[in-house]
Amino acid sequence: MSKSYSLSEAAKLLGKSKETLRRWDRNGKLVALREPMSNYRIYKKEQLEVFAQFLNNNLEDTIDNSVYPLKQYKALELFAGAGGLAIGLERAGIKCIALNEIDKWACETLRKNRPNWNILEGDIKDFDFSKYKNHVDIVTGGFPCQAFSYAGKQLGLKDARGTLFYEFARVVKQVNPLICIGENVRGLLSHEKGKTLSGMISILNEIGYNVVPVEILKAINYKVPQKRERLFLVGIRKDVKVNYNYPKPHTKIYNLSDALKKGELYNCDVPSSKGSKYPEHKKKVLELVPPKGYWRDLPIELQKKYMGKSYYLGGGKTGMARRIGWDEPCLTLTCSPAQKQTERCHPDETRPFTIREYARIQTFPDNWEFIGSVSQQYKQIGNAVPCNLGQEIGYSIIRFLNDHYNLSNPK
Repeated sequence: MSKSYSLSEAAKLLGKSKETLRRWDRNGKLVALREPMSNYRIYKKEQLEVFAQFLNNNLEDTIDNSVYPLKQYKALELFAGAGGLAIGLERAGIKCIALNEIDKWACETLRKNRPNWNILEGDIKDFDFSKYKNHVDIVTGGFPCQAFSYAGKQLGLKDARGTLFYEFARVVKQVNPLICIGENVRGLLSHEKGKTLSGMISILNEIGYNVVPVEILKAINYKVPQKRERLFLVGIRKDVKVNYNYPKPHTKIYNLSDALKKGELYNCDVPSSKGSKYPEHKKKVLELVPPKGYWRDLPIELQKKYMGKSYYLGGGKTGMARRIGWDEPCLTLTCSPAQKQTERCHPDETRPFTIREYARIQTFPDNWEFIGSVSQQYKQIGNAVPCNLGQEIGYSIIRFLNDHYNLSNPK
């Protein structure tokens, strides 16, 4: 006998509201059956199987990217921030032998939580990393995206001088790791009509690294309850004869409830902590927005007043006046939770997420303490690589290095 679902169960499995399913019933998109006695709407399993969200919620996550390192692999991390990627690499089994970061509060955060880590505080331009040459397997770094000077037909290292990618490439050249991984925003793909990214690839080629086809990894596919996308630029030293493969995406998607409540991701509810507040005028607006709603759920006159000129421009602008729902992943966190254009309002309370809620959504451990003012802490968390994504990247690096080690040391 085919399994049946109530209206409430079907809405949850499809990630839709009950009202949406009622509307679909009325317009024929998904026609409900009726229970003979109660006349309640019910849905058969085969009716729901045509929807990807239903399949996602009913698939067991069989992906396991974990792998044990055959030896102690070492990483040098540049632009380390508050340690999101470093935590992930550590969890995977990689040792960070040094971390460079210019922001003093992020450095204090790193020192507070990992007193044994070698924190190199200051501008990357002021450091010589040559002592790590051939002592490091991996160089990582979330360098900021900057334009280059396109002096010649083929962009070279000298053309990137003055940019932070130049410093990243300089360190890679000095240290000579087997693999280097740069992390950036999705916008790097289209920055300067693609010239910036192609310039970076040609520079890595010049210093002896073949670049793996660039991929955008979606954090929600790697045990992160957040719709965050990051570009990864992976360079393999030209004498290495094994291939690198990105981590396989998981089938299970975690949502805000998984982040903030006891469950698979955390063994307790989110701890209480400080957080920003909305100005009174914004709070009054957001109080009218339902969970999973945004500015279009406001009365039309209020939409025009709140959005201003943006109201008449194209695009959905779905991040504005946005209240997140418990049963969906959070939108990408920003460095300032109360700013206009990128509101991420708590589902039940009309306020931004607190510091610890922010950290949970980025999959930091609850015992990872952030140092500095509230705004400095938000900035550190918002800029970070989600720890769980970092761990999955770590596993992919270990698999690559294990393959290289086996090839270099045949039994």
